[in-house]
Amino acid sequence: MPALEVLRLPSFAWYFTARSISWLGTSMVGVALAFAVLGIGDASALAQVLAARTVALCACLLVGGAVGDRVSRRLVLQVSHALTALTQGAAAYLLITGQAEVWHLLVLESLNGAVSAFTMPAMQGIIPQVGPRSPLQQANSLIAFSRNGLLVLGPSLGALLVVTSGPGWALAINATTYLLALACLSRLRLPHRPRSGEPTTMLDELREGWGAFRSRRWLWVIVLAFGVLNAIHTGAWGVLGPVVATSDTHLGARGWGLAVSAEATGTVLVTLVLLRVPLRRPLLVGVAAIAGFAVPLVSLGLRAKLWPLLLASMLGGLGMETFGVGWNLAMTHEIPEHLLSRVSAYDMLGSFLAMPAGQLAFGWLGSRHDPHLVLLWAAAVFALVSLATLLVRDVRDLRCDPTAASGTPLSSR
Repeated sequence: MPALEVLRLPSFAWYFTARSISWLGTSMVGVALAFAVLGIGDASALAQVLAARTVALCACLLVGGAVGDRVSRRLVLQVSHALTALTQGAAAYLLITGQAEVWHLLVLESLNGAVSAFTMPAMQGIIPQVGPRSPLQQANSLIAFSRNGLLVLGPSLGALLVVTSGPGWALAINATTYLLALACLSRLRLPHRPRSGEPTTMLDELREGWGAFRSRRWLWVIVLAFGVLNAIHTGAWGVLGPVVATSDTHLGARGWGLAVSAEATGTVLVTLVLLRVPLRRPLLVGVAAIAGFAVPLVSLGLRAKLWPLLLASMLGGLGMETFGVGWNLAMTHEIPEHLLSRVSAYDMLGSFLAMPAGQLAFGWLGSRHDPHLVLLWAAAVFALVSLATLLVRDVRDLRCDPTAASGTPLSSR
């Protein structure tokens, strides 16, 4: 099947369009929200707003996963998109009219984080439903290509709006993108999902999801490993990266911005390749590729010049996205569709909990030791933990057919 043939499927096309539009708005939020908070508060206020969103997200994530498996995922996405538009629209109104205070944004972003806990598991679980006759790898690669491309474009667009119109208008556009995505979702038709008689309560369903999660050794081994890898990525790269870039006069803020863009460019390029190159052993290839993210960490630690750092960053992005596509392929191929949102929620919870811990830990380490040396140790641990997962036979031997259908088509609603 040609790489873009999956877009001929109406359900996938509407879902892909809705997700791309909402991602465009979401990719602008980081820049817009940061400048919005800093315009009325200080760095401590920004940390409080971001932390409040993360805490609300983690607190609601398992419930969001259970709901995504319990009711129509289209309905979950429609409601969550409407609520996101409402919260971001309220924040935009307060900022544009000059009435915003830090506590307003803290409350609204907490609500937004709670809503995201329902959005993300439903988005992951819906993929086999919107493309029942399509190759799974093509569907996941197209979604990744859209997301990564918008992550390159969105922050720049958000910054432009902040400078020319103010952060409130950037948030207003974010709210509008969710309304447009909601309109696309109204055209989405999903196959009917018959429910078994048991389990009947949400707690029972969470237990069932946990049982599915822990019964697959390849799954919980990878999630445990990524508790370490995500902490290093967000801490060493996200926190210490800007610190050493600004202290190294040959890089500076401009050089760091180019390095981050190079990482994103690597993710875009590899998705173009993966639209055509099948991953028959997705975890073996993905884990081996992600170990390459140690290279940009080493480059920073060794005070590399700009061009070697850019090449290393691109290689790191390539490895990260190769794993991402392989992981999503393994999940949608191996996890029964009726359990996918719940299992994805356990996976996401393990990832999100590690991120703030990594940021705090590496901030502490970088303030007490030479950050360049900390980066070199972080690179060594990242590579070792990545490659150690391949010692687990279930990880390295898991096989998928990337051209297989994601499920038997069922009667349409």
